[in-house]
Amino acid sequence: MALRFTGTVDNPKLLDLPWSTPLEEWPPESLVALPRGISRHVVRFVRVDHVVYALKEVIADLAIGEYRLLRTLERMEIPSVHGVGVALGRVDENGEELDAILATHHLQFSLPYRALFSHTLRPDTADRLLDALVVLLAQLHLAGFYWGDCSLSNTLFRRDAGAFAAYLVDAETGEMHPELSNGQRNLDLEIARVNIIGELMDLAGGGLLHESIDPITTGDDVVRRYEGLWRELTDTNVLDIDQRHEIEARIRRLNDLGFDVAELDITTDWHGRQVRLQPKVVDAGHHSRRLLRLTGLDVEENQARRLLNDLDAYAAATDQQGEDEEIVAHEWVTKCFEAVVRMVPARLRGKLEPAEIYHEVLEHRWFMAEALGREVSLNEAARDYIDSVLAHKPDERAVLGARPTYDRVADVETTAEIRIVFPEEV
Repeated sequence: MALRFTGTVDNPKLLDLPWSTPLEEWPPESLVALPRGISRHVVRFVRVDHVVYALKEVIADLAIGEYRLLRTLERMEIPSVHGVGVALGRVDENGEELDAILATHHLQFSLPYRALFSHTLRPDTADRLLDALVVLLAQLHLAGFYWGDCSLSNTLFRRDAGAFAAYLVDAETGEMHPELSNGQRNLDLEIARVNIIGELMDLAGGGLLHESIDPITTGDDVVRRYEGLWRELTDTNVLDIDQRHEIEARIRRLNDLGFDVAELDITTDWHGRQVRLQPKVVDAGHHSRRLLRLTGLDVEENQARRLLNDLDAYAAATDQQGEDEEIVAHEWVTKCFEAVVRMVPARLRGKLEPAEIYHEVLEHRWFMAEALGREVSLNEAARDYIDSVLAHKPDERAVLGARPTYDRVADVETTAEIRIVFPEEV
């Protein structure tokens, strides 16, 4: 049999590796020492021209199946390692057949979850790590992917623009379906719970787990967090089209759970008064790119997310979901964004940039609606914000503020502010 490599060989020097030797016996000079989780197969890391690859020795059918699944997940932009290819037709020096080897790119600056929990972790850090894992599992299930072996060893962690992000590293037992049934999801979730509890108990037995982390409680918490997130992602709310306050509440809950929301999948009924809301999950940086494309406004990601949420709610409120989004965006900029900016007196326009003013008006409207128990128009919120909040802000280039609080609707407290003193003022 001749060695053949199926996949996208991104470096011809990969073919020079000692494929005729069982992976467990590869010479040390070919390997790189990196932390890895528990695996039922032999796994090694190699460096070729400054690129690190993870190699896993497994029977050919499993290797090819996993490679195809990894490439599918990558095309769907699901956080997972990049499949490079599969080495087939391996034989040793005696002509004996060897198992295939699946090659993937090692995810730079990542660590297996198991390695993280084997060090001293503060409880709040552990919670954030598990939240990221739950987000990954929900994303996979939304895509129709049944993992079948979610565990601390099969998940990588990496900081993503200051956030915690989890990546799938092992898809050997995975299955792709058009849609998962509740039974498939629950089974996958139970496997994750049992695997996580088992690995944490193993670490505790070796004295490597922080005493504040209880394995069983942690496993149960993963299930609880997943179920809460799944409800927010999949429950279809039926709202009156004028209930923008309720739509914003749904989006805020998703944001608080770690999910961003792209354009809303909104469908009105025959009478045009009811809205079925189904948020969509997006990648990092999506909002600023989309807002710039639609409006020309170049703002920070959190600002862009807030403005786009308002744009999409405006499209629903004006029954323009089927209209070209660039047309709707132009109308929103004219009738909403620019209208609010024009309301700001010239003497107050130097206090904050326009995008931040509009963002704060939306926040102000949210709290006003909460306090009043009714919808508040954009103009009403803008007038109240300008008079009660913006007018009292210092004329400085940087202001850090907390959310305004409402003891009474008629008594709006201004935001708490930290004054930045510039050199010329000292």
